[in-house]
This record gives sequence, structure tokens and C-alpha cells, in this order.
Amino acid sequence: MLHITPLSAFNDNYIWVFQSQQNSGVYVVDPGDGQVVIDYLNQTEQPLLGILITHHHHDHTGGIEQLICQFGEHIAVYGPQSENIIGVNHPIATSGDITLTNAGVNAKIIQLPGHTLGHIAYLIEDVLFCGDTLFSAGCGRLFEGSAEQMYQSLSELSQLPDNTKVCCAHEYTLANLAFANTVEPNNATLIDYTQKAHALRAQSKPTLPSSIGQEKAINPFLRSDSEEIWQSLSIQFQQPIDNPLQSFSLLRQWKDNF
Repeated sequence: MLHITPLSAFNDNYIWVFQSQQNSGVYVVDPGDGQVVIDYLNQTEQPLLGILITHHHHDHTGGIEQLICQFGEHIAVYGPQSENIIGVNHPIATSGDITLTNAGVNAKIIQLPGHTLGHIAYLIEDVLFCGDTLFSAGCGRLFEGSAEQMYQSLSELSQLPDNTKVCCAHEYTLANLAFANTVEPNNATLIDYTQKAHALRAQSKPTLPSSIGQEKAINPFLRSDSEEIWQSLSIQFQQPIDNPLQSFSLLRQWKDNF
């Protein structure tokens, strides 16, 4: 069983820390701020075993250099090969399974072009570290990839078991839910989830991790075949909606300006 902890960084980032039962050290995912990780490790008196990077944006990679300086160049740093991230010493070129150095844990690599072209996710046991591809009630902006690429990436994630924990890299949930409720206002599960998310944030608690099953029920970007969403889009864009990809593309366009 994987033990996971979100560390808050910047305004709304999460740096995920995880540890398996087999060892005493930890891995961190997308450490944009190295000092946040160092403070946590000093407080918990745990060694750093390695780093996982999902994509090249600085708020996910900015702490790599500081962590290597602090803990040594032997620290394993995994990341997408195609994005040429400084500090990555275990570049990942393809999908498939890898064994994390010093952790004795296997990770399934999933290629997720869309937010960036080389974006990847790590599936470890029942925990998905998906960076900026899938958020709770939302998805990442299309900075490099196309709507079709992101649609296919999210479709692949939606095929994972419903109990898969979704550990994304930002606390965007309330803003995403405001949009989701606009495009699908009669979704009872969405309404209930929104109330629970507001209650968590009122207590300064994370809304994450979510789950694949939860997101399939409330996330408009995984529900682009919803009849109610099609009706909302048809009114918003004054055009008929013919297919889920068109629906997804218009949803992303609407959310960009929401």
C-alpha cells in the first residue's frame, strides 16, 4: 500500500510525497519548490529516494536543482525524455512499466500529450500522479497539444479502475466546479460533490486525491458525451453538437474564457 501526502507550494500547487511499505525513504512528484520538500524531509527525518517529473513547466521542475544539491547527484530523477528537463537522469521515452530506483516499486508510465506534448503520468499501485492533465472537475490547458490529443489522453485515463486515486498537481477544484455546474447544472452527483469540496476548502483541507470513478461522474471533460452538456454547448456557441470530440473542444474553449 502506498502512503501519499500532498505538500502545498506556491499559491495552489501540490507536491506529492509517496512512500511504500517496503522502505523508509520517500519519492516526490513535481517538486516546483525544493525548500518545501527539504522542510518536510527534515521534519519527518526521512531520506529522499527519488523524484518523478510529469512535464517541463517550471512550477513542476524548479526544485530539482536544489534537491540534487542538498541530497546528492545519486538521487534518481525520472521525467519525459522528449522535454529535455535539466536534472533528469532517468529519461523516459515510451509507455510501459519501470521499477523505481531504491524504492522497489513499479510504476506504469502513461503518455498524455495535450497540456504539453511530452506530458506523462505515473500509475503506482492504485495511485495516479497525473500532473496537469486531469484535475478534479477539470483538465489542463492546451499549451502545446491539440484538443484531440487531450481528449485521447483523458479517454485513456478514464479506462483506469474507478478506485484509482487521482493525485493532480493543483488545487483548482472549486474554480473547476463553478464551470462544471454551469455546463451540467442538473447533475446531482456534481451538486453533492461541490458541497463537499467547499466544506473541505473552508477547513483549508485539500480536495485531493479524487478518484477516476468520481471524475467520470462529475468532470465535464470526462463527460463530453453528456446530453445536458451538449445542450449547454449548443446554446453557448449557437451551433449543433455532433460528437464527443467537438463537445470536448468547445468545453475547453469555453473554460479558457470562463
